[in-house]
Amino acid sequence: MDKLTAQQRHRNMSAIRSKDTKPEMIVRRGLWKRGFRYRLNHKRLPGHPDLVLRKYRTCIFVNGCFWHGHFVFSDSMNSSACCKIPNTNRDFWVTKIRRNKERDREEQLKLAEMGWHCITVWECELKPSKREETLDSIAFTLNHIWLQDHQTRVTAYPQQNEEDMQMPMAAEGDDQ
Repeated sequence: MDKLTAQQRHRNMSAIRSKDTKPEMIVRRGLWKRGFRYRLNHKRLPGHPDLVLRKYRTCIFVNGCFWHGHFVFSDSMNSSACCKIPNTNRDFWVTKIRRNKERDREEQLKLAEMGWHCITVWECELKPSKREETLDSIAFTLNHIWLQDHQTRVTAYPQQNEEDMQMPMAAEGDDQ
């Protein structure tokens, strides 16, 4: 049984933001400090990624653990340390989280087909004890992606034996 009226519940739910959330701001500040430049909420890409780094062909999604079902497995839908499913109206929340997870998976597959790399950062990974490690990991991954995409291509030339070559030596004359 919900303790709030329909208007109170609507006001609470409408106050939940989808842009400029605290975890997203932490990732944005951390990447900017490390020298990465990005665009926000690119409308033309599937899923409207939170951060788009065109130079690296990478999209970063900053997901809330509850809304996107972190550590919630699709079979059991049990609560985890960072994602607790409410006991009231449980069926609604389970189906909502499942739909969100399926939509996230489909959007990332579409981005991968378009040649984009996807990085998902979870809200629980941005707690103060793990924050720097997570941001360093993102920076390492972005640099690794850039190096792979801009690697020089080495072409191996076929080996030739001296017997196979039919070219005259410089000391030989043409009158032989």
